[in-house]
Amino acid sequence: MEMTVELFDSIINTSQDCVFWKDSERRFLGVNQAFLDYYGFESADILIGRTDEDMGWHSDPEPFKQDELRALAGRSTYKVQGKCIIRGEERDIVASKRPLYDGDRIVGLVGSFIDITDVLRQKNPMGGRQEVYTIDKLRKYSFFDRIIDKKISLGEILDPLTGVISRSYAVQFAQSLIDEHRPFTFTMIDLDNFKYFNDTFGHGAGDSVLITVSGGLARYTDGYGIVGRFGGDELLLIDLHNTARKDKRSFFERLYSDACVLRTNIEFENGSSYITATSGAASYPEDADNFDDLFGLIDKMLYLGKSRGRNCYSVYDPEKHKNVEIKKLANPGVFSSMQRLRAAADGAEGFEEKLRAVAPLLAEGLQLSELYYVGSDGKLRAVSNNDVMGEASDIVGLMEEDMFYDNTSERMEKDAPLFYAALKNNGFESVMSAAIRKGELVSGYLVCAVKRGMRIWQENERALLYYLAGLLAG
Repeated sequence: MEMTVELFDSIINTSQDCVFWKDSERRFLGVNQAFLDYYGFESADILIGRTDEDMGWHSDPEPFKQDELRALAGRSTYKVQGKCIIRGEERDIVASKRPLYDGDRIVGLVGSFIDITDVLRQKNPMGGRQEVYTIDKLRKYSFFDRIIDKKISLGEILDPLTGVISRSYAVQFAQSLIDEHRPFTFTMIDLDNFKYFNDTFGHGAGDSVLITVSGGLARYTDGYGIVGRFGGDELLLIDLHNTARKDKRSFFERLYSDACVLRTNIEFENGSSYITATSGAASYPEDADNFDDLFGLIDKMLYLGKSRGRNCYSVYDPEKHKNVEIKKLANPGVFSSMQRLRAAADGAEGFEEKLRAVAPLLAEGLQLSELYYVGSDGKLRAVSNNDVMGEASDIVGLMEEDMFYDNTSERMEKDAPLFYAALKNNGFESVMSAAIRKGELVSGYLVCAVKRGMRIWQENERALLYYLAGLLAG
């Protein structure tokens, strides 16, 4: 069936989610019927060409603006909680936004949201939460002291699930520090593979992860830092102590090693899982002298950490990162990457030529410096120059369903000591491999190896390597 304008309108207007799309200046281009019904508009004419700020339906429009700027920079946001004013009543919503492309060019954004006010009230009618911040603790900061004196309640300031500072007030606190010319380090923290916890153990487990990590982070930074929930599985940390470059790095090294906060095991009713997170940080005024630029830097550093395999931190350094662009870090998507790999393989003759043709594309997509290969001679070789890295003939002892991914573990040392030694001797700490198989015949193994420990191999990365192995098998 061909996708016509009439068919698109029929699909979009039967959605119960409120859907909207905007141009590159964040001005409304159109909305669906659910959106009109939610706000009580008869037509979209009142919206076309206007921004959220023009409409005035957010008590604090800044977080929504930042999400849209992220989408226009090439990064999607998913299920971010916020508040909007509907017919004089403040309501809780969850919104998702993503870039709108014309070919390779971002020309706008598309988003959707749902109202969750009634769900939150039913789930938490008494406003119960873990006690992270009290009025006395918050009064140490002039911003919170002022708003508490204005009769803003603690319940309004705190996130209803985690008990840390809600997004709106965390952002306002950061802006107040800039107005007061107080140096601080701003960090965004994203929990790795959060969807896995919800899908595997249930949404209650996802809530437990958020509560445990946010509470642990708040306790670890007690006295000099404030933790907020930005939305979904993203947290904010505002650190007024560790602002010098060497202090920031020392802080994150401790946080990721000794603190048992961002790398820790959490027990659920139906199991347990190891929790990790990715962080991006920058400081005012050293790195940026205004909120928009500072937020842009931490978002870029977070994305840089994700592109490097997650479970790590990235602290902004102008000499290294000033030319880094999110658009260039963003992978084009697994299907586009597969198309590029197939085109490169089809354009080469013979196995070795195909391998050399696709290796740079895979290395680029997976942020690798080199792709490796174990052939019939059992040697681990670099694809680009055929250099032998070591003996690896026992790699077959690790393979399960043609794929293996791990940090160089005890199991690897036991089941494939030669391969393990080759990796360790070259400083590799994390590995992902795929068998090149046609029927029952295995002709070799592709190996992605990196020198950073605890790299998390994502499902789309595993899919790409598995797909490439199939291409090379013919």
